[in-house]
Amino acid sequence: MVLDGYKVLAFVDEEFEDFHLKLEWKISKGGNSGIIFYVHESKEYEWPWHTGPEMQVLDNLHASDNKIETHLAGMLYDLAGSAEKSKPKPVGEWNVAEIISKDGQLDLFLNGVNTVSTTLWDENWKKVIATSKFKKMPGFGIYKKGKIALQDHGNTVWYRNIMIKRL
Repeated sequence: MVLDGYKVLAFVDEEFEDFHLKLEWKISKGGNSGIIFYVHESKEYEWPWHTGPEMQVLDNLHASDNKIETHLAGMLYDLAGSAEKSKPKPVGEWNVAEIISKDGQLDLFLNGVNTVSTTLWDENWKKVIATSKFKKMPGFGIYKKGKIALQDHGNTVWYRNIMIKRL
């Protein structure tokens, strides 16, 4: 189904380059999840997060992974973002997330707030990865086309109204 140029996703086995992803999420108390993009599937990578960057989905108040600024809801997990911009709605309420990636420019939005704005694949991007938990993952953050994955960390999380538009 297409709505205003956006493809409404259920489960899609497609790869995306430049795209605008919009969806809603809500998380359980203490919950941790994420939206991973530019995922490259092959036998050399066991998990989607071995290649794809992640927009964090988190209960900022109760989750155990809430101690590091770049691990909060709406951040580019372990890579970019500031706590002052992470303002998810309370547990059990729907949040609106958007990921816009166009020609290497990446913008993340949580409830209408631009939480992260960065450039992918340039020298600064490589430096940021080199100081992150992903530094020993040679395939991380290098792919310019890939799948989108909704992460399962063992917590209850809901996603709805998932739409994507190629840019």
